[in-house]
Amino acid sequence: MLNISQAEARAADLIELATKAGADSADVLYAANASTSIQVRLGELEDVERSEGEEIGLRFFIGTQSASVSSSDLSPEAMRNLVERAAAMAREAPEDSSAGLAPEEMLLREPGPDVQGDDGQDPLPTELKARALAVEEAARAVTGISNSEGAGVSAGRSIIALATSHGFCRGYSTSGYSASVAVIAGSGSAMQRDYASHSARHYMDLDNSEDIGTLAGERTIARLSPVRVPSGPMPIIFDPRVGSSLLGHFLGAINGAAIARKTSFLLGREDELIFAEGVTIRDDPHRVRGLASKPFDGEGLPTRPRNLVSKGRLTGWLLDSASARQLGLQPTGHATRGIGGSPGASATNVDLAPGMISKDELIGDVAKGIYVTELIGHGINPVTGDYSRGAGGFLIENGKITAPVSEITIAGNLIEMFRHLTPADDLKLRRSMNVPTLRIDGMTVAGA
Repeated sequence: MLNISQAEARAADLIELATKAGADSADVLYAANASTSIQVRLGELEDVERSEGEEIGLRFFIGTQSASVSSSDLSPEAMRNLVERAAAMAREAPEDSSAGLAPEEMLLREPGPDVQGDDGQDPLPTELKARALAVEEAARAVTGISNSEGAGVSAGRSIIALATSHGFCRGYSTSGYSASVAVIAGSGSAMQRDYASHSARHYMDLDNSEDIGTLAGERTIARLSPVRVPSGPMPIIFDPRVGSSLLGHFLGAINGAAIARKTSFLLGREDELIFAEGVTIRDDPHRVRGLASKPFDGEGLPTRPRNLVSKGRLTGWLLDSASARQLGLQPTGHATRGIGGSPGASATNVDLAPGMISKDELIGDVAKGIYVTELIGHGINPVTGDYSRGAGGFLIENGKITAPVSEITIAGNLIEMFRHLTPADDLKLRRSMNVPTLRIDGMTVAGA
């Protein structure tokens, strides 16, 4: 795999070919990836996978006409053919007034932050196998576990380089490690399944194998013998591992493309009080070792920490250059892209700030409610905000978490859910989207 300087040079060379072929402007994204993945089940090695690859993508502009092409063959002949194909396609493409590179005056010119995204480690497959076996062994050692779906540990590294015809050429590298296990308890129709996992940028930050396995086993045992729940309105408490999905729905609603298409339930609510006044949601692309940290976005603009919600109030949209032009605004440094096609917009490391009360206090006055640890399906209407998802978790009775529940549905509307959301004080930064325990009153539960 190339180093960062070589990747930058590869991207810059393709820009030069494109401009010589008649491009008024162009940008190139180069990506190389190498990963090793180990899967084990019931104490035996099940699969070893090693993958390495590189791709390059070119956007070729003639005025406001453009074409996107990509290739995994990076030979000189393939690059010449790529440029010729892009030029021919661009000449036949329709005009698009929103198309184009990011504003030149907004490009990252400084060195950019060191987010420590690459630890330089390369653990051997034998080490990854030993770790996967230890994860599964710890899970299966929990009393009551009857079977295993297996455990996996992976390690990988990526190099990204972006070059544009108006003078930007930068790259960066990332490393990534993950461990997971899923196990089963019970038998027949009474079987229950659960899992635990962890991901980190640095190998040394990956959770202890025994801790991951034990947590998966304990979660699975706790789900045995679920009880029936009557239907009706009641408070819903979201465990942090599923509560982060609410952030995902929020981020989708403030995406510039959805706003420009008028397909967001938050359309027209910029600067409005969307959450309770104490709620803050922050996007931090500069978090050291953050899973989604990066020094620049997919168009070469600098990334910056930003409150997406400040004291309950929506501060604006996530904009790449195209959606910004459509809305008559400036891009926000949130462009993201794959090798092929045009950029979109997305956030990076997003956290909902902790509240002022403990988890026990959050639950303490709930006479009857549901503590949700699992969500199933994708019953979200992005235009209206209507929300309906299958769920599982635990019954809350008189302020205490009691018996497990499964096969229920929770429903509401995201606008009302956000307005009635209360966070606990137990935020932990473990994912790219993080929330503390969350409470939403007034949701509807459909029981068995």
